[in-house]
Parts: sequence; C-alpha cells; structure tokens
Amino acid sequence: MDSGLDIDASVYLFPAPISYTGQDTAEIHIYSNNAVIETIFKNLLRSKAASVRLAGPGEFTARAYLNGKMDLSQAEAVNEIIVSTNIYQLQASQKLLAGRLAEKTRNIRSNIMQCIGLLEAGLDFSDQDIELVSTSEVLRNLEKIRAELYLLISGSISFEEITDLPAVGIAGATNAGKSSLINALLGAERSIVSEQMKTTRDVLSGTLELAHSSCVIFDCAGLISAPKNILEQLSQQAALEAIKNSQITIFCIDVSQRGFRPDLEVYNFIQAKPSIHLATKTDLIDEKMLQERILILNQLFSADFLASSSRTGLGIELLKNRIDAEILELGNIPESPEFTQDIPAESISHGAPALTARHRNAVNEAVENVDQAIKELKQANNEITAMLLRAAYQDLSNITQHQIDEQVLTNIFSRFCIGK
Repeated sequence: MDSGLDIDASVYLFPAPISYTGQDTAEIHIYSNNAVIETIFKNLLRSKAASVRLAGPGEFTARAYLNGKMDLSQAEAVNEIIVSTNIYQLQASQKLLAGRLAEKTRNIRSNIMQCIGLLEAGLDFSDQDIELVSTSEVLRNLEKIRAELYLLISGSISFEEITDLPAVGIAGATNAGKSSLINALLGAERSIVSEQMKTTRDVLSGTLELAHSSCVIFDCAGLISAPKNILEQLSQQAALEAIKNSQITIFCIDVSQRGFRPDLEVYNFIQAKPSIHLATKTDLIDEKMLQERILILNQLFSADFLASSSRTGLGIELLKNRIDAEILELGNIPESPEFTQDIPAESISHGAPALTARHRNAVNEAVENVDQAIKELKQANNEITAMLLRAAYQDLSNITQHQIDEQVLTNIFSRFCIGK
C-alpha cells in the first residue's frame, strides 16, 4: 500500500494459539495524528490484496471466547474493566477476569453432579430393593448446595451497585486535615498523615459504610492558588477532576490557623459549591477560640461549619450522619436489599465475586431448581429430583459455558466498544 505518507509505525505479530483471540493476529502501532490514521484506515479497507473490514463491538473478545481462550464470565469481565468508573468496580472486574466466579460455580456444579449420580444410580437399582445411598444423605448435600448458592448471592455485590456508589470528595487547602479525616472516617490508615505540607499527591479512595447507605470517598491533594511546578499542577488537576465528579464535596479548613485567605482562594476553584463545610483540628485550640473562629468561617463562606477533630473523634459520627443524609437526599441508594444489610464492601477484596445481572439471574434460577428438588426428594420423587438438579446444573453452566443461545451472546458483546 502506497499512501504517499512518510510515517513511523511498528507491526507486532501474535501467532495462534497464544494470541488474545487464539488466532493469528497482527497489530499496527501508528505514531501520527488522526488525519493520517484515517487515511491509512481507508486504504486498508479498499485494499484488494486481502478481505479487510472494521471489527464489530467486542469482536476480538468474542473470538477469544469462541476459541476457548476464556469463559463467558471472563469475557464479560473484559467489558467491565473497560467501563469501570471506580477502583472497586475495577477490582471486582479483575477478579471476574481471573476466573473467581467460574471457580465457585464449578465447585457447586461438581457437588450437584455428585447428587445426580447418586440419585440416578439408585434409580437403576430401584426394582431390586437396593439402597446405594440414603435419602437423608442426599438431602443434606442438597441443603449444603442451596446454602452455598444463597451465600453466593447474598455475599456478593452487583456491578450495578458498585458503579452507582455515590462519590464523596474531600477538598481543601494543603494541610487542612483531609488525610487524617479520611483515616478517621474509614477507621484505617488509608492516607499518609504528616505535619509536612503537600504529602498527598494523588487521589486516594475508600468505601465508607454508613447507617443507611455507602459511598466511595476520595482524599485529594491539597489545593493551592498558584502551583509552582508540574508535579503540583498535575496533583491539583487530578484533585479538581475528582471533586468535579463527586456528588458530594466536603470542604475542610484548619480552624487552628490564624487566617483563612488561602482557603478562600482555593474555595473559588471548586465549580460546584461544597455540600458540607468542616472545621478540622479543633483539638489544637480551646473552646472559646473555637466558637469565635467557627462564627468567622460561617460569615466568610456563608455556610454552617461542623467542628471536627480526627485525633479526638469530635464530630466524626455527626459528619457520617450528615454524609448519609446527603446521600439519601440524592436518591440514588442501591435498591438491592442485600447491599443495605451487613455486607461490607471489603468482601470484594476478600474473595466474594461481584455479579452482573445475568450472573445473578442464573444463580437465582439455580436456587429455585434446587429448592424444588429438595421438596420432590422429600416426597420420594427421585426421578423428578434428578431432572430438577440437571436444570440447576445447566443454570450455573450458563455463566461460563460455550453452548449458549446466540441471541444472549450478541447481547453481551454488543455492549463492548469497537476493537475490544
């Protein structure tokens, strides 16, 4: 192909079967602007030397799935990684890609198949009055399977819930007590705390569990009116972007300092005015001075400041209640009853896989079939019990298997972006 263009490019070859798709694959890496790339695309598509077309949504991952390079749940995880909007969704997607859900369902399916084998072996000898295994033993096994399925549902968070967690940003000037605050709220040393200013350079986050809701809370780099170098500029840009994307912003001011001019200057950087105003480090001044400075802050910022101390715990519970109330007012609390109960977000990091709506539906159908199988077994209807268990086995297999309705596959991969 001669386009008359002089460009820098690299071509990488990935032979089958070790490539991403399991097929021979070539990648062209072009170092140029969009106009040049568009011209190359047009020439490739017009080329008569080979049949070339643009890939469809999710086509590369679909090929990897069809060629046995990954199971269906792992293929879905690729898309979840691409569309991740916070660190928790990304972590859950990575566990799904690693096959964590496939491993759990594989173990449960194995237990179901053992029960089916015992029941069907008993059916073969039903006319000879031989009991290969007691009904009570199979019943105990089925109840364990049902408990495992319930645990899989109740102990897992959905991707929709992770995606929809409201974001709470902690903003303020440097050394305003933001890092100490996030540590106090989370009950863990999430941020580095130091007397030295500007110790937070990146956006740090954690999941905060409240009385009626949960949220992702961010500790951003301190805002300054005039960044002096590129590192400070990048830190400030990241902080402002995080605050901009937060549904709720907590603005912190060190109440122990003498003047609040730097705080007023950085306050103007924040596009949407903060929802909560917080006076920090109250333990560094006496009660009389605290009341005087709270009044000053209220007047300067036309807001009602809460008094807090990360060291003594003053105001921390009150702040949590205020955040909880703000989230309730937003009206985007996850509707899933499992999430509003005692299911910590840390479960994502300790082995419980996150489930997509399709996964959750498959597990729920398996639960219904196992429930019905237990009822039939108690009525000595072993043949119907075995049939229901086969249905439950198939329900769980649909999470990962290749033999699945083509329409379902089309729906899954249509959500991918082009080229993935």
